[in-house]
Amino acid sequence: LAGSMAVVNLRAVTSWVGIARILAVALACLAFSLVASTRDFGGSYGTWCMFTWCFCFAVTLLVLLLELLELYPKLPLSWDDFTSAFSMLAALMVFTSSVVFPSTFIKSPCSGDKCARQAVATTASCLCFLAYALEVGLTRAKPGDISSFLSTVPGILKVFEAYVACLIFSLLDYQSEPGLQWCVAVYSLCFIITLLIIIFTIGRCLAYIPCPLDKMLVGYNTLALLMYVTATILWPLYSFKGQSRPNNCNENCWWNKRLGVTFLTIFNLIAYLVDLVYSTKMVFIRTP
Repeated sequence: LAGSMAVVNLRAVTSWVGIARILAVALACLAFSLVASTRDFGGSYGTWCMFTWCFCFAVTLLVLLLELLELYPKLPLSWDDFTSAFSMLAALMVFTSSVVFPSTFIKSPCSGDKCARQAVATTASCLCFLAYALEVGLTRAKPGDISSFLSTVPGILKVFEAYVACLIFSLLDYQSEPGLQWCVAVYSLCFIITLLIIIFTIGRCLAYIPCPLDKMLVGYNTLALLMYVTATILWPLYSFKGQSRPNNCNENCWWNKRLGVTFLTIFNLIAYLVDLVYSTKMVFIRTP
């Protein structure tokens, strides 16, 4: 009878990581509830923000329940890698929503009950980002510990690189220039390989890779860095050649979107550089 009863692990909600997750759940719920009450979240940006808060709320609540009842060992995945990857993804998604929502929906001058609810929702979203960032910091692997790859700095950077690539895709339009088509190929190829690394790690499929993971990562990060160097040069060169910023250029203006892709490309270039440095240290500099 005792063996058939569910085990309750109170540490799942009393540890610092558990407390951070509870705060994230409460703040995400507060954010989407307040925005839903205003009935002003139309369009792609509003839909994205609402999806982010609801998705992070649901998954984090599920993580808490699985750890509270100690059901996660029965899942066919690496739990530590999954929770590390999700907390980093959630932090990035909520951060994006915390910037996009107020810049899109809070108008100046801001007054009235609707504006107050939007302001509180924005504050809750910012605090929710801090809660997820705290979880990322608390679960990050100690130097020399690679038992959970996605909790190491290279693993965290893999999630960041994939997310930034998704943001780049959201801003891309059709390109006919060969130089710009090469850039799109760089974004796509690096995204696919990075996503496969994340999925294989969570799914415990790395044993099927016919070469050592650490050496493969060094080779891939070197190649991805070189490819992003070319994209960092070619994208602004061909995107803005002979073209100035149009008058009355709003958030949907092609010029602003291409400028956004330029900055995001630089962010990923830096991420792959740092990733290469840390991956190289993991392979060639062993911590005693």
